[in-house]
Amino acid sequence: MISATCVAPVNIALIKYWGKRHEDLILPVNDSISMTLSTDELCAKTTVCASESFEENRMWLNGEEVPFEGSSRLQRCLKEVRRLALSNGSTKVPPAWKLHIASVNNFPTAAGLASSAAGYACLVYSLSRLYGIPLDEELTTVARQGSGSACRSLYGGFVQWHRGALDDGSDSVAKQIAPSNHWPQMHVLILVVNDERKKTASTKGMQQAVKTSQLLKHRVDKVVPERIEQLRDAIAAHDFQTFAELTMKDSNQFHAIALDTYPPCVYMNDVSHRIVSFIHDYNEIMGSYQAAYTFDAGPNACLYVLEENVPHLLNAIQKVFPSGSIENTTYLRGLSVPKVDNSHSLESAKQSKIDSLDINARNAFRYIIHTKVGEGPTELSADNSLLSNGLPLGH
Repeated sequence: MISATCVAPVNIALIKYWGKRHEDLILPVNDSISMTLSTDELCAKTTVCASESFEENRMWLNGEEVPFEGSSRLQRCLKEVRRLALSNGSTKVPPAWKLHIASVNNFPTAAGLASSAAGYACLVYSLSRLYGIPLDEELTTVARQGSGSACRSLYGGFVQWHRGALDDGSDSVAKQIAPSNHWPQMHVLILVVNDERKKTASTKGMQQAVKTSQLLKHRVDKVVPERIEQLRDAIAAHDFQTFAELTMKDSNQFHAIALDTYPPCVYMNDVSHRIVSFIHDYNEIMGSYQAAYTFDAGPNACLYVLEENVPHLLNAIQKVFPSGSIENTTYLRGLSVPKVDNSHSLESAKQSKIDSLDINARNAFRYIIHTKVGEGPTELSADNSLLSNGLPLGH
């Protein structure tokens, strides 16, 4: 029996991926750029185990056994990893051995928090460790076939997924733009508005958008190529002002495409829109972009903010979106936030304008996660395994 246990991060797209030109190979209609988040706060964890004593392939997700043979994407990833192992001459796992796989997320699944990206990246990376395959661009093509954006979670920092042009998808790969230590001051506040499963799955939403949205065609041809170059330059130059504007505009256009889809897909809700208004008001009061929002296919906001500006932004959020759970240790999760003391308080004119902003109904968020730019997947020691003798712990 041999096994590998790994963790892999969530990534949040800054320039969005929405729409495929090939459904089975998961080839995107446009390039995308993402930022990888720290695994300390958000991650998938997977153990893969192979043994000649296993009678069949089995898988458990968040403690529940799920059909192994019923998932075509899972089958494709395993087939591709085995193909790479064969081409690399790796013989660590005999071909006849069956696999047992256990995976858990430390955050809600299918709620618009990129759980499938982290999950498939972790699966593919764990399989690569088990089979003795190096992490390279070719491995990102395998993760892509599990969940498109999973290819970006194989790297830390800032990552570009290149759409590619070849029909076989071999040039549709993810490449790191900059490592996490390039811009370590980049932090994120995730405002979790709703962590329930979303009404319209991303796969279905994309399919309908490609079929029916005229705006999507314009975005792919005219908008994304220029934004990709501008955002790459902004990241290289630590230019938060350009970074913020591009990120917010691209989020807005993505959700406009969701509405331009027929029938429309609605991922944001009233609270989401109030967050958007608040961020624009806050930036105007502060005199520059201090925060930038992006929303994936769900109502939850990811706010990008430089580390030095986190305390003031969080103070303003808690004033405008009051919560009865602020003192609860599970409400503000992740990295600690320094208190704003008198020596670091805002000038009175700005503070008075923030104090005059409309206050929303209480308890608009379930919780807030404070995290930062992070590294790619890592392998853990054997004592972190989710399996014992091939079965989930506790079975």
